[in-house]
Amino acid sequence: MYIANATGCSSIWGNSFHSTPYKVNDKGEGPAWSNSLFEDAAEFGYGMLLAEETIRERLREKIGILEKETADKELKEACGNWLDTWNDFYANGPASERLIRALCAARCEEADRLLGERNFFSKKSKWVFGGDGWAYDIGFGGLDHVLASRRNINILVFDTEVYSNTGGQASKATPLGATALFAAGGKRTRKKDLAGMMISYGYVYVAQIAMGADYAQTVKAIQEAEQYDGPSLLIAYAPCINHGIRAGMGSSQHEEEKAVKAGYFTLFRYHPGLRKEGKNPFMLDSPEPDGSYREFLEGEIRYTALQKTKPEVAGELFPEAEEYAKNRYRYWKRVTEMYGKL
Repeated sequence: MYIANATGCSSIWGNSFHSTPYKVNDKGEGPAWSNSLFEDAAEFGYGMLLAEETIRERLREKIGILEKETADKELKEACGNWLDTWNDFYANGPASERLIRALCAARCEEADRLLGERNFFSKKSKWVFGGDGWAYDIGFGGLDHVLASRRNINILVFDTEVYSNTGGQASKATPLGATALFAAGGKRTRKKDLAGMMISYGYVYVAQIAMGADYAQTVKAIQEAEQYDGPSLLIAYAPCINHGIRAGMGSSQHEEEKAVKAGYFTLFRYHPGLRKEGKNPFMLDSPEPDGSYREFLEGEIRYTALQKTKPEVAGELFPEAEEYAKNRYRYWKRVTEMYGKL
């Protein structure tokens, strides 16, 4: 797995912190992680993809020649198996291990040269990680370009709805009525619909996930994104210390559940590959909002602060935000029905 990480909270606890969430397996294999800047994570990850694919294309040509020319039966079969699974993420790993064993046993000059590039034999999973400040704002141009490329790359956005790493400034992901730096009087514009914009391409896998609300849906979306042979975008709702959660950050998983039940954040998956199977590509995974929207807002200081400082503004923006949330859920229901009729 290759990870290109935008500078921000996820790069700190992903590498710079004194512990890491990434781990090797019993073979000593694990993710290759790298970090460039804040604004160019998508382009950086795209460069990693192009470099790896160029190397593997060259390897495919060399191994194809070796398959034709070798008289070694095991090596010929191993080369053929590798070529057959070249673009299959799950099958290519065992095929690569078999090819390495055959090359080691062959003891020929070409086998030795190929073994020097063994790290590139297996197909890699390519990911870009970053926050909403990068994805919705400063790095949006690059993210849009990479997803529009139709290449097999996955992007995971940690949606905290603010620029978390630099002190909680408002971003285009900050919802209507929330307070943040540069929006102390309550944000007057709605949250950017990044998911809807990318769905409009028609060939991008798009999902909104919240692990605390539906763990199974989160895992399924990640698995589907990985298996989809094309670009993928996962937007993960991520409670942040800047939200001022009254129950504390230790309750962040519960906060995700409350957000989804209230209709504040909607879970869904758009899988373009299902259209080829005659199935509805859009799956709405959220339940109907349960009427607890205002109760959810009252559980976070970023909203209650506005009630204290500017109650008249809160009285105007909060009902508008709640009505928008209801309409948004109705909209996604209509999208589900629309795709089901195509």
